[in-house]
Amino acid sequence: MTLTPSTMLALGTKAPDFQLPDVVSGHTISLSTFKHAKAFLAMFICQHCPFVKHIQQELANIGRDYTNQPLAIVAISANDVENYPEDSPSKLKEMAQKLDFTFPFCYDESQETAKAYTAACTPDFFLFDSDRHLVYRGQLDDSRPGNDKPVTGKDLHHAINAVLAGEEVPQEQKPSIGCNIKWK
Repeated sequence: MTLTPSTMLALGTKAPDFQLPDVVSGHTISLSTFKHAKAFLAMFICQHCPFVKHIQQELANIGRDYTNQPLAIVAISANDVENYPEDSPSKLKEMAQKLDFTFPFCYDESQETAKAYTAACTPDFFLFDSDRHLVYRGQLDDSRPGNDKPVTGKDLHHAINAVLAGEEVPQEQKPSIGCNIKWK
């Protein structure tokens, strides 16, 4: 298992648009789907990665925690399914249903969306403000598989809460760490 850090895209970067199918509903999801939200969170995850498996329940919790808040969330998987069939849309759908995700889970077959966001690992988080400028691209928290630290989501929760409150997000951010995206 190779550890890959987030690319730490420059803060202030504008959110790239995308049009991707939601593996559960079949609807096309785009940046404009979330135009009324005060904040937008794009999470690059997949089904097979041990780092994602380690935090998957907290990802589901984040969806539930912010259901009645002006936060839009989308999960995106961009892994090459030919070599990683466990990340196929049908397997992603099973994951989303099992964990009761309250947000769309999209499949980026072309990998163009992942490249536009400079996603490097799973999980990789990108939080944007109401103008869709990047304000956070860091870790969920300090927990990793095997390090015995509890999964709390504290870093990402802190950033989300700051954006929703109209406060500045600290610019010192720790990169997310996980498995590399499985490029074609």
